[in-house]
Amino acid sequence: MSYDQLGLALKERDAAPHPEELRDFIEQEHPADLANYVADRPPQDAWRIMDLLPLPRQAQVFGYLPPDSQVDMADAVARDRLARLVTEMNADERADLYNELSEDQRCALLPALTQAEREDIRRLASYPSDTVGAIMTSDYAVLKAELSATEALQKLRQEALDQETIYRTYVIDSDRRLIGSVRLQDLFLAPARARVADLMERNTHAVSVTDDREEAAQRVARYDLLALPVVDAEGRLVGIITHDDAMDVVQEEATEDFHRVGASKMVRNMRDASVFMLYRARIVWLLLLVFGNIFSGAGIAYFEDTITAYVALVFFLPLLIDSGGNAGSQSATLMVRSLATGEVQLNDWSWMIGREVMVAALMGLSMAVAVSLIGIFRAGPEIAVVVATSMVLIVIVGSIIGMALPFLLTKLNLDPATASAPLVTSIADAAGVLIYFAIATAFLFPAI
Repeated sequence: MSYDQLGLALKERDAAPHPEELRDFIEQEHPADLANYVADRPPQDAWRIMDLLPLPRQAQVFGYLPPDSQVDMADAVARDRLARLVTEMNADERADLYNELSEDQRCALLPALTQAEREDIRRLASYPSDTVGAIMTSDYAVLKAELSATEALQKLRQEALDQETIYRTYVIDSDRRLIGSVRLQDLFLAPARARVADLMERNTHAVSVTDDREEAAQRVARYDLLALPVVDAEGRLVGIITHDDAMDVVQEEATEDFHRVGASKMVRNMRDASVFMLYRARIVWLLLLVFGNIFSGAGIAYFEDTITAYVALVFFLPLLIDSGGNAGSQSATLMVRSLATGEVQLNDWSWMIGREVMVAALMGLSMAVAVSLIGIFRAGPEIAVVVATSMVLIVIVGSIIGMALPFLLTKLNLDPATASAPLVTSIADAAGVLIYFAIATAFLFPAI
C-alpha cells in the first residue's frame, strides 16, 4: 500500500473504519513521515488515520505535526480524547502545544489533566520562548551518588519507560543540586557494588533555565551531547534539553536568520500563507530600503555637473555599485553565519576586518583589471583609470560594511542577521555612488 491508496481509502465512505491493511501500513511508517501526510489532511481525516494507531504511537505522530495542524486537530476533537493524547506526549511537546492553543482551548484541556500534568505544563510554558526553559523537558531520570551500580540500574529499569533518555543520567544531592552525570554504559560495566559517586563525571556542561536557547543548542552540537542538563539559579536540576530539541532550535534559528538576511519576516508555512501575510512579511523592509536608496539618488544629484561633462560615467555606474553590494553581501553572509555558530567572537572584530580588507583589495584589483579593459574600449584611458580605481575602493568599502555591520549589531545586543543582504547592499550602493563620482570629479575636472 502507498499514501495514494491510503487517501483513496479515506474517501470511501462505506469502508471499514479500522481496515487491517491500512493499520498495517501506517504502523510500519515512521512517525515523522506519517505526520507529514496527516498535516495535509482535514482534521476529520487526520483523526481517522490516528484512530488506526495505539495511543503512544498517536502521541509520537502528533508531536511531529506543525503547530498549526496540532491546533486545528485539537479544535476538532473531544476534550477527553485530546487529554488522553496530551498525557502520552513528552513534557516539552505538551508545553509547546499549550502555548499554541487559544485561551478557550486551554481552559477546556487543563481540567481533563491530572494536577501534576497541569502544574508541569504551566511551569514549562511560563518561560520566554527564547530561553532554555522553553525547550527543556521534565521527563528525565536522576540518581543519588550513594547508590551502587546494581541499585542504579534497577532504578533506571523502573523509570526508563517514562523518560526521554537514560543513556546519561544526572546525579543530584539531597537538595536536587546537580553534582554530576553517569553513563549507562559505565553503570552496566561497573562492578555491582561500585558507587555512582565513583563512576560519575562532574563536568556536566549544565546551562541555566534562563540562558539563551540558541547558545544551549550550539553547546549540544559542539560537545556531541545526547542531552544537556538545565539548572535553576540555585543549581538545582529542573530539566534537560535533548539533542533532537536542540537540533530543532538550530533549524528554526537558521530559518529565522535566512528570512532576516532576505529582509523579510518569518513565514511559518509558505505554501499555506495568504497574499496579505506574505505582503505584510516583506513590505516593511522594502519601504525602509526605498527611503534608504534616496541617499544614492542624492549623491547622483550632487555630482550632476560631473555627469553632464562625462556622460560615459553613467555606463559604469550599475556595474560599480552592484560590485560593492555583492561584495558586502558575501561578507555579511559569512560573518552572520560565523557569529551564529560561535566560530567568531565579538573580540575577533579587528583581526577579521583587517583580513577582510586584504581579501577585498585583492578581489577589487582583479575586478579592476577586467573593468579597465572595458573602460578603455568604451570611453578611453581617463575614464578607465577612474573606473578601475573606483572598483578597488568600492569593493573594499562594501566588504568592510558587510563585515562590520554584524559585529556592530552584536555589540548592541541585536540579531546580527538583521545585517541583511538588502540592507548591506543599500548602504554599499550609497557609498559606491559617492566614491565613484568623488574620484571622477577629482581626476577629470582638472583636465577640463
